[in-house]
Amino acid sequence: MNRIITILVVLLSVQGVFAAGPTDPPPPTPPPPPGLPLDGGLLILFVLALVSGYCLSKKYISTKKGSL
Repeated sequence: MNRIITILVVLLSVQGVFAAGPTDPPPPTPPPPPGLPLDGGLLILFVLALVSGYCLSKKYISTKKGSL
C-alpha cells in the first residue's frame, strides 16, 4: 500500500512539471560598466610607495645597526 502511494505521488509530481509548458527566456544581461582608465594617479601612487618603502627600510636599518 505504501509503495502504491509513493508511485502515485511521483507520477503526479512529474506530470505537473511537464504540464507547466514553456516559459519565456530570461532577458539579456546588461552591458558591463566601462572600465576605469589608468592615469596620472597611478604614477603618484607608485612614487609614494617608493618613498615610503625607502623611509621604512632606512628606519629599519638604522635601528638594526643601533642594536648591535
